[in-house]
Amino acid sequence: MAIIPTTVGGLPAPATFLTGWDYLEFWVGNARAFTQFMTSGFGFRVTGYAGPETGVTDRTSYVLEQGDIRFVVTGGLAPHTEVTVHVQAHGDGVRNIAFAASDAYAAYGAAVERGASGRRPSFPDHDADGRLHRATIAAYGDTQHTFVDRSEYSGAFAPGYIDEGLPPTPCGPDVGLRAIDHVVANVEQGALDRWVDFYRHVLGFDQLVHFDDEQISTEYSALMSTVVWDGSRIVLPINEPATGRKKSQIDEYLDAYGAPGVQHIAMRTNDIVAAVGALRDRGVRFLAVPDAYYEEARRRVDLPDLPWAQLQRLGVLVDRDDDGYLLQIFTETVTDRPTVFFEIIQREGARGFGAGNFKALFEAIEREQARRGHL
Repeated sequence: MAIIPTTVGGLPAPATFLTGWDYLEFWVGNARAFTQFMTSGFGFRVTGYAGPETGVTDRTSYVLEQGDIRFVVTGGLAPHTEVTVHVQAHGDGVRNIAFAASDAYAAYGAAVERGASGRRPSFPDHDADGRLHRATIAAYGDTQHTFVDRSEYSGAFAPGYIDEGLPPTPCGPDVGLRAIDHVVANVEQGALDRWVDFYRHVLGFDQLVHFDDEQISTEYSALMSTVVWDGSRIVLPINEPATGRKKSQIDEYLDAYGAPGVQHIAMRTNDIVAAVGALRDRGVRFLAVPDAYYEEARRRVDLPDLPWAQLQRLGVLVDRDDDGYLLQIFTETVTDRPTVFFEIIQREGARGFGAGNFKALFEAIEREQARRGHL
């Protein structure tokens, strides 16, 4: 379903100018180590670098790519840089969710006109490879959105980055991650509707689906979630905690991160059995799923031709909706604080988010919370 965004004062919504994901930028305490983890564990390759050697004095950044996925991993180089201060407050996490745009200037102007808080107005960077246009607005917590127009730029990533003398790609089986599927945010209780309104009225997104606390709950905790999207490629679920008997996973995240922020990134593959097998061989750790889950899942989804023995051995979850089925699995948190984790997902027609797996997933997360003493 395509969206025709409304206009404000004759100005089209920012979603009119967005064409998909451009990159996610992590701000971390040790960019070199986090980059090594993503290349050796998840099979990314380093395609760009910026730092003192390229004229950047306050930080070092590595560009990682796999399929259509692009991450930037950035660390601060002095005690009081904005990167270092951010990491001291929040730990490692996603600072910037960047969208590809046909016109970064127009997207930024439309967002600010509709009430967004501008963080960096439209600014062109240029070098021998052309001009790169970017503009940044504030989102939830200390997270930002950047609009990126690469139509006049042919360089590796951006001015100030080089694509030579890069760290080698570690050995290991090919993982086969293809694209960002969705990026999930956690916000404080009572803030969900406000941020859904932000994406709808400021950026021109639409609401795709809503899950209430009766649909996403266990014996101990609950949450509510609304998914917004641009009608095409950019999908952004937003979670808030609901009242429960004990601390929810969202509460734990907010306590550890110290603010709303990105909880997990879902990356799509065409072959989840091969992908998860490769990831496990590379040392990536996933949430444990009890064997009893598969007895219930076989009855619930009624897909006898699936490789059930392999899915159970690997810990892959299964769900279906009116359009097809999906396979998904979730890593443990990949940061020292219990905040950020990854999802691997294979879609075979399904457009949902594994609603049938919510209970099994959240019980698995609660087992990890209990181990940390946070449940």
